[in-house]
Formats: sequence, structure tokens, C-alpha cells
Amino acid sequence: MQRLVVGLGICLLFMLFTHLAFAQSSGGISIEWGGSSKQGPSGDGLKKKGGPPPHAPAHGYRAKHQYRYYPNCNVYHDQNRGIYFYMKGDGWAVGASLPGDLMANLGASVNLDLDTDKPYEHNSEHLRQYPKEKFKSGKTAKR
Repeated sequence: MQRLVVGLGICLLFMLFTHLAFAQSSGGISIEWGGSSKQGPSGDGLKKKGGPPPHAPAHGYRAKHQYRYYPNCNVYHDQNRGIYFYMKGDGWAVGASLPGDLMANLGASVNLDLDTDKPYEHNSEHLRQYPKEKFKSGKTAKR
């Protein structure tokens, strides 16, 4: 009986190690923030393919996300999730806080209700609609 228990234990350990080795060799989960949203040379963001455009009604539930957009620094803040979206190099970065130079120059903001969890997908539209010259100081606007 003792040999049977030891044999079963060895088999279980072998299966466990085989499973772990397979899981490690088959890759893992990677998360990229803004990898496909880099702006081109013209300043336009890449268009999202598929689905209705943002202004069209959806046939079903569409989640709403609320952002505070700071045109002076081209920064989005999602207060519910406590994260910021900001340009870093030629792509978008996401963080719980902003670099000091951006935080010091935020200026006035605009409240946005969007249907996406990636507000920078509409950045070219926001740059045209809210020129930073009008938002260097002043009160928050509501859209």
C-alpha cells in the first residue's frame, strides 16, 4: 500500500512539473499600452477597424468611459480607474501618475464621455476640437 501511495505521488509530481514546463515554454501573457496607437507623421491616430463609428448608435450595450482631457498638455485622465494617458516618444503611455513637467502644465480641462477605454484613439479629433491655446488657464468645460 505504501508503494502505491509513493508511486501515485511521484506520478502527480511528474504531471505537475510537465504542466508547468509546458506553460512556460508555450509563452505567456503580455500587455502593451498603446502599441497599435502610435501617431503617424501627419499627427493623425490610426483608425480602429470594425464596428460602428463613435458617433453612431450601437445595437446593444456600449460602455461609457469618462475622461478629463487637458488640451494644453494633450493628457487624458480617467478618474474612475485612476490612470493617465499621455504622449511619450512616438506613442501613448499609461500610468497612475504623470511626469513632473506634464503635471505642472496641465491647465484647464474638458470632460469627455467616450465609448472606448483608449481615449487616444480619438486624439486627432480632440486636438482639432480643443486647441490648446484656448485652454492654458480657465475653468473646466463640459462636453
